[in-house]
Amino acid sequence: MPFDLPPVTRNLLIANVAVFLLQQVMGETLLVHFALWPWGADQVAQAGDGSIVSVGFRVWQVVTYAFMHGGWTHLLFNMFALYMFGGQIERLFGTRNFLLYYFVCLIVAALAQLAVVQWFTGGFYPTLGASGAIFGLLLAFGMMYPHEKVMLMFLPIPMPAWLFVTGYALVELLLGVTGTQAGVAHFAHLGGMLGGLVLIQYWRGKLPIKPQRRLWR
Repeated sequence: MPFDLPPVTRNLLIANVAVFLLQQVMGETLLVHFALWPWGADQVAQAGDGSIVSVGFRVWQVVTYAFMHGGWTHLLFNMFALYMFGGQIERLFGTRNFLLYYFVCLIVAALAQLAVVQWFTGGFYPTLGASGAIFGLLLAFGMMYPHEKVMLMFLPIPMPAWLFVTGYALVELLLGVTGTQAGVAHFAHLGGMLGGLVLIQYWRGKLPIKPQRRLWR
């Protein structure tokens, strides 16, 4: 895996690490204002310093949540996946299209999470992390390099990328529907994949709305 990462992937890695370090300095302040909170009326909460704050959804949170993480493990897993897949997809898509793709995936992931919390699971809790965008990158890798061999760290069995990505999506759907892994935004992951799928199919000219030029067949 080359260390000379293309610019968007490199800068996304830097931005995610920088924001996480800022979280360690600023404590709950970033979480209150920039994590993704559910739609609806604000709720009043007491901050760690004893002050009373109003917490709720703000439109910028559909982007900012994806640069925050809940801990070192959360950050390292997401950044490892961004490092592994981001550079290759950026070189294929080009800088501008890759940047668009990444942000479409993270925004659709946020909208999926908001919809699921609003109409199905309920609750009032923040969502944060780059996982929705990362799952979009996995989807892109599986579609663009379907026969490349990949394997899970805890299951070192090589398998074609299309099978890995399909299986991972099905596991996410199962965990999301059954609610057997609390604290993980499975439908945000699936939303990131959905956003990526729609954009790739648009670029391929497979949707009713056609691009000015096809990027792939």
